[in-house]
Amino acid sequence: MVLMLIIGLSLVAASAVLVLRSFGLARTERRRSLDQIAAYGFRPATPTAPEPPDLRATFEEVATATGEKALAHFDNLRAGERGLRELLNSAGLYSTSVATFVGARILAALVGPAFLILLLLRGGLELRLLVGCALMTLMGWYLPFVRVRSRARLRVEQIEREVPELVDLLVTTVEAGVGFASGLQLASRSIQGPLGQELRLALREQSLGLTPEEALRNLSLRVDSPATRAFTQALVQGESLGVSIGTILRELAIDMRKRRRLSAEERAQKTPTKILFPLIGLILPAMFIVTVGPVMAEALKFLSSS
Repeated sequence: MVLMLIIGLSLVAASAVLVLRSFGLARTERRRSLDQIAAYGFRPATPTAPEPPDLRATFEEVATATGEKALAHFDNLRAGERGLRELLNSAGLYSTSVATFVGARILAALVGPAFLILLLLRGGLELRLLVGCALMTLMGWYLPFVRVRSRARLRVEQIEREVPELVDLLVTTVEAGVGFASGLQLASRSIQGPLGQELRLALREQSLGLTPEEALRNLSLRVDSPATRAFTQALVQGESLGVSIGTILRELAIDMRKRRRLSAEERAQKTPTKILFPLIGLILPAMFIVTVGPVMAEALKFLSSS
């Protein structure tokens, strides 16, 4: 009797667990179906909270308006607009306009005068504070330009290092039977970083109607480096002369390897000259202090006692 009661209670508990599990599975299946429907774009309209104002977008709008007014009134800024555009392209800042960059420099330079006005309103002004405000103004005007130029230089150097790998990859794809255009697309998808970005931009220009020669020339104009110029000139000349792309790429790969070896040897020869300045300025004074310092201290002590 007791055994039958235990078996009955066990069956009741098992049936209750199965019923609860079935409800849970139904709820899980319903949630999965709703997520699948939402993935197709049939998401129910839910009230969303207002997004906070984007300070960066506001600053860019103010900088763009300020830069446009400055370019319209100052001829020297308008004369250097093309150079600034090339510098921004070399730095990879394609979405940043020249007016935005000039306006950002002006707003950064206005920090010093604003700080000076605050000091005048407080009634205290010293010469060193005036010099500090002048330095802040100069730094606000020149630091963005120096920062963008440094970024452009580092980006060009990185592309210079990556071009030989691009040539080797193109040689492999062309020798495997893949067309040059298809190999270039494969390389643009597999290569990350600035070089891949430039290749994708060149392919986008071709899709917009430019010829491959024009897209390659634009690439060499955006990235002013010896390796990029050699790469684009070899392809453009080979296309115009009717030379095989595989032969051109093979010769270019050999030239790139020689160029890289010469560059490494040049850097190695510059190393002793670069070491000379920290050696004279840092290491030798410390050695003189350690070696000659105690002798000089003893000599001064002897002379003072005598």
